[in-house]
Amino acid sequence: MNAPMNIVIVGGGTSGWMTAAALDHTLGKHLTSITLIESDSISTVGVGEATIPHLRYFNTTLGIDENELLRKTNATYKLGIDFKDWGQIGDSYVHPFGIFGPPKSDPGFHHYWLKSKECGNQDSLFDYSPAIQAARMGTFSHPSSDPTSPLASFAYAFHIDASKYALLLRERCTKNKVIRIEGKITEVKKNQSSNDITSVVLDNGKTIHGDFFIDCSGFRALLIEQELKAGFENWSHWLMCDSAFAAPTAPSDTIPTITTATAQTAGWQWKIPLQHRNGNGLVYSSKHLSDDNAEALFCNNLEEELLAPPKKISFTAGRRKQSWVNNCVAIGLSSGFLEPLESTSLYLIQASITKLIELFPASKDFTAQKNEFNRQITVEYERARDFIILHYCATQRNDSPFWDHCRTMELPESLKEIMEGFKSSGHITRYSDGLFLPPSWIAVCIGQNIIPEEYHPAINSLSPQTILKQLQSYKQQCDYAVNSLPSHADALKNNMSEDATWPTANLGFYGVFS
Repeated sequence: MNAPMNIVIVGGGTSGWMTAAALDHTLGKHLTSITLIESDSISTVGVGEATIPHLRYFNTTLGIDENELLRKTNATYKLGIDFKDWGQIGDSYVHPFGIFGPPKSDPGFHHYWLKSKECGNQDSLFDYSPAIQAARMGTFSHPSSDPTSPLASFAYAFHIDASKYALLLRERCTKNKVIRIEGKITEVKKNQSSNDITSVVLDNGKTIHGDFFIDCSGFRALLIEQELKAGFENWSHWLMCDSAFAAPTAPSDTIPTITTATAQTAGWQWKIPLQHRNGNGLVYSSKHLSDDNAEALFCNNLEEELLAPPKKISFTAGRRKQSWVNNCVAIGLSSGFLEPLESTSLYLIQASITKLIELFPASKDFTAQKNEFNRQITVEYERARDFIILHYCATQRNDSPFWDHCRTMELPESLKEIMEGFKSSGHITRYSDGLFLPPSWIAVCIGQNIIPEEYHPAINSLSPQTILKQLQSYKQQCDYAVNSLPSHADALKNNMSEDATWPTANLGFYGVFS
């Protein structure tokens, strides 16, 4: 059917090798060639060290053993993200990978919690999350396969060394269809009539021909922007942070199962715990904090010894107006950038790969597939964008010009509708496309002091005392279940052994992260 059979991936790193591995696994036998071009002299940003549960489905599809992943990427388990000082200075809450309360708590567990406050319940909503309780105690276990257990209501992800993850994928797929070529691209050749890319020329003079090109060149956007002029939609008026310092530090004595995101006067600082080190970074607005002061603030907040000098990264929040132009698709940073506040980097790469495979052209006339891909990627980026903006605008902080702007800025209409609906009635509409389902929105809203004015009238048939008794009973079940779990360190040790069982049968709570 004259389908594009020779695929050229420009750029390696995490996005390039995830793309190569997925294409090799799913379409390899149908393609003539998959060529990946990268240069060891061009550094990668190394995004995605903190992941969300979706990556486990990607790995499972490729047949990557979870225990091998732990060993080869120095990974640790992750149950959520700990947000400090976001609503107000001194506040702290965890966005967990799971629900609050037992499953099927219609019309939503947080409504029962709201009503229980009428009879004096002082517990936080976050006290009713098994994932959060396990994170607080430093314990971990794979989710239970017993649907009646509190331990069946959460999922988990990983903290990984992104460069080692890329190497793991590279080792796997270069044994099969994928051909790796070392070199820098000095010229891009296009068909003069169609403007399709036909080949790229390397610094050694070699020409690589292709039918279909995938731009994984990072912020350079070598093909999608420099050559095809896709255009860029700038979101910096909502997401003002445009700079970051990043550096590794020595590992902590105790390895937590959560990423930490601590708000600062003009941005926020992350800490990602791995087996062999911590990943650290300060994301900030250069309009509100100079580079020198940002670097000093970053280093002063580090808790462990620096292992390398801080690296400066500059960026602009936003996305390409089109991620698929002509015969080229952009994946990863070449497609768009959202700061790593909710660990969305690898998810957006994964989503782009998945949609590309679903819509992969069967002929050279792929206008319909291109348009649908661009529509779906737009939805993915905008939904993730709104969720990240929520953290900034749902604040009571007034201690700096940065937070004054965040608290008072005009919001996207799509986000405004969600926030107004939750504030008035505690309702979050579950959308069919895009990341972050109601439990995630509820966690951030309540964690940052957006408390619904009313609870759902359907629960008025139960008295506050009855509800309080049920909540206390569930909390006791959670305490008992979490207290039985091994420590995070023991779980890592046991699951990295060669004879450990890989839990393919239960990937996590399907109601939240499927």
